[in-house]
Amino acid sequence: MSAPDSASGPATDEPLPASDGQAQPTSLSTRAARQLTTTTKSEPQMQAISSRWLLRVLPWVDVKGGTYRVNRRLQLRIGRGRVQFEQNGADDIKVIPETLTELPVLRGYSDTDVLKEVATRFRVREVRAGQVLYEAGQPVTEAYLVVHGRFTRYAAGKYGEEEIVGVVTDGDQMGDEAIGQSDPLWLTSVRAETAGVLLVLPWDVVREFTDRVPSLAAHLAAFAERQKLPMNRKGEADVPVQAGHVGEPTIGGGFVNYELAPREYELSLTQTVLRVHTRVADLYNDPMNQTEQQLRLTVEEIRERQEWELVNNREFGLLHNVDYGQRVSTFTGPPTPDDLDELLAMRRKTKVFLAHPKAIAAFFRQCNRRGLVPGTATVEGHEIPAWRGVPIFPCNKIPISPQHTSSIIALRVGESDQGVIGLHQTGIPEEYQPSLNVRFMGIDTAAIIRYLVTAYYSLAILVPDAAGILENVQLGRTAD
Repeated sequence: MSAPDSASGPATDEPLPASDGQAQPTSLSTRAARQLTTTTKSEPQMQAISSRWLLRVLPWVDVKGGTYRVNRRLQLRIGRGRVQFEQNGADDIKVIPETLTELPVLRGYSDTDVLKEVATRFRVREVRAGQVLYEAGQPVTEAYLVVHGRFTRYAAGKYGEEEIVGVVTDGDQMGDEAIGQSDPLWLTSVRAETAGVLLVLPWDVVREFTDRVPSLAAHLAAFAERQKLPMNRKGEADVPVQAGHVGEPTIGGGFVNYELAPREYELSLTQTVLRVHTRVADLYNDPMNQTEQQLRLTVEEIRERQEWELVNNREFGLLHNVDYGQRVSTFTGPPTPDDLDELLAMRRKTKVFLAHPKAIAAFFRQCNRRGLVPGTATVEGHEIPAWRGVPIFPCNKIPISPQHTSSIIALRVGESDQGVIGLHQTGIPEEYQPSLNVRFMGIDTAAIIRYLVTAYYSLAILVPDAAGILENVQLGRTAD
């Protein structure tokens, strides 16, 4: 038997008999030495911490009164919403009557009995991929609600070529814009790019309801008259101006009208109660303060939830509050450079793209297919991928649907640019970070110290075109 390596040392410090040629230990083993020292250790780590770029790029406005009011010019053009459906089978699909008020022509109509009756008159129609629903110039004979599928609006170009002018997807509608016209005609053609399901309402049924229900007829007439009022290209009440005149003509005048019921944003909050046993706080604070480490990770968790709320909250989150007129769908499914260009063209001074990391990877794949190399932008010392000079920030709070689709958000930010702003309040009692405080709640009979940790925040979109969304972004790979 060969002798053990003396450099590694024996497993124990007990003296060994000098037999069989084995050497006596000449120094203390590392195993024994560790009993008299301490290891070098890290602070507690947390996998769920993300870059939280949305919190970093938003300009934060101090809201001392706890509420922020967004004053706007009077809007005459009524925006489009999206209807919702309930499905109990392949052929049993119904529109939820209350959501019919998302149609511009029915916005503000309150007779639920009439809405329920209108909802029952829609009929289900399945369409196949490639089927043309109608062509430009044909009379409008039906109104459509899209339950499922992707439809392309197209028109004949100047030289006879086909020009795609838009995409219609789930929840959108076609035909309601003909209300108030005596002989309405389709302005564009529509073709189904995928197999889909529609709810169809014959135009004769619309006329029947307006003849039979006075309240509905009055509402539609008021809508038609409102659309005839002078307005600018954004649908705001117009101010008469005159240019290019000579001599001394009479110059017309007017005033800038405001919304009478502007939206107000109250600060939302995220809270938790941090519990620390007094024995832990008293005895186990060397070399790291246990309470401070517990608080540090708790604040990280609260900030993660804060960013999630800014994206997903139904009251103020971006995904639910971006105007439907500022939403576009991908033309083919995956996010292409053309899609991001379309999103950029919808607003001035776009400063930020936000996308799930998988959506960014899907966009890069499309760039690779075309031989394009996206640029970069330097933000806070980091090289961020960019498109047309606008940085594309990763945001894992943007959800991925079960169908493996997501969204890409574009923002103009800042009060001075009428963009998107974050709302918070600084200087609150026992503030630990801006608009986040830690308040001592006492010690209970189980010797548990309790701290209430609270973050206050919200988000406001100052004008509708400050934010836009590219929807139905497919993330999966496609076969070459």
